[in-house]
Amino acid sequence: MFNRRTCLLSTLAVFLLSLSMAADTVIEEIVARVNDSIITRSDLAKGKTELQDELKQQNIPETDPRAKDKEKDLLRDLIDQQLLLAKGKDLGITGDTELVKKLDDLRKQLKLETMDDLEKEAAKQGVSFEDFKGGIRNQIITQQVIAHEVAPHIQITEKEKQDYYDKHKSELEQPESVDLSEILVSTGSTDVSVDPNAPPPPDDPAKVAAAEEKAKQLLASIKAGAKFDEVAKKSSDGPSADQGGELGQFKRGMLAQQLEDMTFGMKPGSVSDVVRTKQGFVILKVNQHNQAGLVPFKQVENRIEEAIYYEKLQPALRTYLTKLREEAYIDIKPGFVDSGASPNETKPIYTAAADTGPAKKAKKKRKLGIL
Repeated sequence: MFNRRTCLLSTLAVFLLSLSMAADTVIEEIVARVNDSIITRSDLAKGKTELQDELKQQNIPETDPRAKDKEKDLLRDLIDQQLLLAKGKDLGITGDTELVKKLDDLRKQLKLETMDDLEKEAAKQGVSFEDFKGGIRNQIITQQVIAHEVAPHIQITEKEKQDYYDKHKSELEQPESVDLSEILVSTGSTDVSVDPNAPPPPDDPAKVAAAEEKAKQLLASIKAGAKFDEVAKKSSDGPSADQGGELGQFKRGMLAQQLEDMTFGMKPGSVSDVVRTKQGFVILKVNQHNQAGLVPFKQVENRIEEAIYYEKLQPALRTYLTKLREEAYIDIKPGFVDSGASPNETKPIYTAAADTGPAKKAKKKRKLGIL
């Protein structure tokens, strides 16, 4: 996400700098007013550039009808965002706390020490850090407005969930699998991912003995009552340590035969003995054992509810955004179309009054009861 945005902003910056002053005037032309905010031609150009990049990543040609529809909705989407941001302001949603957390998560993902390092990294990539933060903040605010204003009104009945399950049974067939977590004590290999399909490489005997002893001590602590995930976070050398050792699901055939025979025979919640792999010594925990066949309804009920929720969210969100349009002042420059417009929107009325923009005049008329 960071690199993608970097490339887009860098490309757009070079493009803008190459234009003449006359062209700059056209690019910054206001194409829509949404309450106190404006949308410019350059906003549309930026949106189109991002859309083209998204289509390339999805291997969708620009001639595809889906691409045409997305381009047609660019102005609509920008107006949607301004309406949601304005509503967020009304609700007192700032996104400050969530922004700090997201930036810190990004810093950790990039393995940077401080937030200053993150800002320097952005500068190296030619990204305005303030613009980058602003984009994340806008996402947070719009998501919270939707969660506050739209999501609570989406109702899902038990019958809808059962009907969905019955209709999608063929998609809910699954092979036998186990969900595993690990604690790895490395013997010094630079590759610390679990790969039991190759014999262990030659290692320093002293390191091997020390690693084995440490693994046995960790196993003893778990058997004495220590929580597996906490031990993994504190002591595992594996890449999954931050996730409490969670490795995910493995179907039959994905593990070495020895590990498959062992883990597929274990009960959910049980922990293995210390096992030697080429990276070191691992302790495996079976979190879940999924039998082959149709997944029981209760096991996928949350997934079904989430799928139905997202099916209902888009039409519910469009209804809500239509309502916001009808309560807002929106002025679209001739030649541009808001594909989400409502026929009940208040139309702008222009007067000959000097030094007053359409938005200010509209507000004044509302106070007088004209709008």
